[in-house]
Amino acid sequence: MIQYAWLVPLFPALAFPAIVFITRRLKAFSALVGIGAIAASFVLSLGILWETLTSGVTMEKPVEYALSWLALPGAKEWVLKIEAGVLVDPLTAVMLLVVTLVALLVEIYSVGYMHGDPGFSVFFGYLSLFSASMLGLVLANNFFMMFFFWELVGLCSYLLIGFYFHKPEAARASLKAFVVNRVADFGFMLGFFYLFLLFRTFNFRELAEALPHAPHMGLLALAAILIFAGPIGKSAQFPLHVWLPDAMEGPTPVSALIHAATMVAAGVYLLARAFVLFASVPKVSWFVAYVGGFTALFAATIALVQRDIKRILAYSTMSQLGYMIMAMGVGSMTAGMFHLTTHAIFKALLFLGAGSVIHALHEQDIFRMGGLAKDMKVTTVTFLLGALALAGIPPLAGFWSKDEILLAAYSNGYQGLYILGTVVAFLTAFYMFRLIFVAFFGRRRAGLHGHESPKCMTIPLTILAGLTIAAGFVGAPFVPHGFSSWVYFGEPHHLEPNYFIMAVSTLVALLGIYLAWLIYGREVISPEALAQRWRSIYTVLYNKYYIDEAYLWFFRRIVLGLAEAFHWHDRHVVDGIFDGVGDTVRWSGHRLRYLQTGSLPVYALVFFAAVVVFVLWVATPVIGGIR
Repeated sequence: MIQYAWLVPLFPALAFPAIVFITRRLKAFSALVGIGAIAASFVLSLGILWETLTSGVTMEKPVEYALSWLALPGAKEWVLKIEAGVLVDPLTAVMLLVVTLVALLVEIYSVGYMHGDPGFSVFFGYLSLFSASMLGLVLANNFFMMFFFWELVGLCSYLLIGFYFHKPEAARASLKAFVVNRVADFGFMLGFFYLFLLFRTFNFRELAEALPHAPHMGLLALAAILIFAGPIGKSAQFPLHVWLPDAMEGPTPVSALIHAATMVAAGVYLLARAFVLFASVPKVSWFVAYVGGFTALFAATIALVQRDIKRILAYSTMSQLGYMIMAMGVGSMTAGMFHLTTHAIFKALLFLGAGSVIHALHEQDIFRMGGLAKDMKVTTVTFLLGALALAGIPPLAGFWSKDEILLAAYSNGYQGLYILGTVVAFLTAFYMFRLIFVAFFGRRRAGLHGHESPKCMTIPLTILAGLTIAAGFVGAPFVPHGFSSWVYFGEPHHLEPNYFIMAVSTLVALLGIYLAWLIYGREVISPEALAQRWRSIYTVLYNKYYIDEAYLWFFRRIVLGLAEAFHWHDRHVVDGIFDGVGDTVRWSGHRLRYLQTGSLPVYALVFFAAVVVFVLWVATPVIGGIR
């Protein structure tokens, strides 16, 4: 099956033109083409994972095959050689399965959610292209090919976030995501081109073999920092996080796909694929860890006061991505990828559950909801399971993967990050059950009555809920030959279970749930009174620390100010110089044109005068000599 891995992205890639150019008018058939293509990729991914785990393919012994795409020979070696290739190892196999599974369930769910939308067929075409781009990124065997698909993912996010382009908010959000990610991607591009200048290759395996012989570690650190700019943008880490909350303007299935298994996961996957580079420069890894840890805390505090159900989940995604980046930085690729895998499942469940609520109520403000548990039982139960997993309650998936990150931070000497991660666990439990107690178990708001979504939406919710219960056991400490035996760096490892860390993380999560119940369930403590008492803090958090306003000020005052200065310089100085040259030529031409009158007598007179002047000039020295 591994030799056919290149077909995994090809199926949805072919579905895109088929839907857009052939079946666009046939909505049901367009959905069937899109779902059938990603289903074929899912089945093939299952086969690839099974063969990878049973045929001796490991992180040290991957399967790789490639074709030469562009080659420029030099005198002694290749000046430039770019491959189109496939690299399959357990990391690739796990990511292929995660992406295809979530994409398949999202597309099935979209049949009900997008029913009646005039852009129904185009939406499925975009989803197919999005899935193909992410799958191509995962399979790439070199930085150049990965960057090609990386940019395709960015294009698809622009198309899907701005799907309702007639809405100004959606148009602005798509443009914001596109511009912010281009800034980050420019750094990424500089980084891997810099590596090429150092080692003359884009290939991941060749780079891994050459890294120990790097000419200077400072140069390697610079390349690693530049490459890390890509994940800062794609995985919405501070300070390039601002696009992610606004991405909620797209249809909810898009949010589930972007925030669970595709775009935001690409940055974490890049860190895993280039882990050997970051492991070679410990100071850069330290920087990566603290960027992730800070983002986790930063986003969690903002989520505490948000009212929009999708924005709460968006900031939650940003916070959990911070966990994953932190895990990579503290030296545990296994923990980071394990949390990416489980998070993709329960975050897709939460976003699709939020979409079920929005589909029923046409409302996103949780404080305008209430009593949904009575009307939407399947949605309520599945959403509750997703929230418990996100909060880290055992034995659900999030508990195992989140604790693996906390244990890695603690064991590798990052006690400060361990404490920070534990605080984030408390905040996560609080803001998620704030949402639960208000929207699902709170007082029913007048005029709003929910109804359960159709089967095509509830079945994916049920499947994801089942996986949320079971998926974490793949990496549980007592499971032999589990996740840590497949996806690792250096050698397979499994940190010994630390029951103290397990107990503390579970306790703080339960305390967060209990506090949310006191404030929003029992209403023993008034949230309005708390907001009034801590008004300045509440205002800062509600306005997201004014980061967007700071960027807007910088753009208007600095960027546009510099642009205006350059514009003035161009119009008055540069244009003045060239206009002056032109005016001088024009003035000279205007004066010299009198020498060309077209009159023969004038030419004869000029010729005669010239002869006279010449004769006098020649004769003057002679006359002087006579004297």
